[in-house]
Amino acid sequence: MRLVGVTGGIASGKSIVLNTFMQLGAYGIDCDILSREVVRPCSKAWWAVVDTFGKDILMNNLEIDRETLRRVVFGDSDKRRILERIIHPEVKKKCMERIEAIKRIEPNPNALVVVDVPLLIETGAQKDFEFDRVIVVYIREATQIRRVMEREGVTEEEAKRMIDMQMPLKEKLKYADIVINNEGTVEETEEQVRKVFYSMSGDENPKY
Repeated sequence: MRLVGVTGGIASGKSIVLNTFMQLGAYGIDCDILSREVVRPCSKAWWAVVDTFGKDILMNNLEIDRETLRRVVFGDSDKRRILERIIHPEVKKKCMERIEAIKRIEPNPNALVVVDVPLLIETGAQKDFEFDRVIVVYIREATQIRRVMEREGVTEEEAKRMIDMQMPLKEKLKYADIVINNEGTVEETEEQVRKVFYSMSGDENPKY
């Protein structure tokens, strides 16, 4: 089994890359989805978040209002670190459980498992998971600002602040084994992913 970590920045296009890998036949694990799973009502992490940030972050169905929580920690590095200390260990645990499940059900030694980890480099996840390859999805800063504004419905200043909360993409390039440039069309990005998939999996019968 080959383990690939995918990272980048907010709105850089990690989801497009992960989804394309899965369409080609790779197993996919999205840590952003796992971060939602670990704070389901009455879970261990849910209680820790509620005890720390109060019941005002909850909706009437007891689910955490992610937008409200984001406003609470936005611009406050201490609160953000506290939240990360609650969430990240639980996400890591769930991610490792899924990797182990894939190992049990997949006999093909060339099977590709692709894990989307937004803060892969910042959290040192490369050491934890021992990825065979790390892929950084790259776009220029101006493109990133525009896409954050469009996706989140925020001002340019707010978009810059959101981007500044993460390691700059240019800095992340230093840790990349493979760089996928998402400046162009979706089709161009998919073609880059396709080449990586074939080179790593040796799949002669692509599904995509």
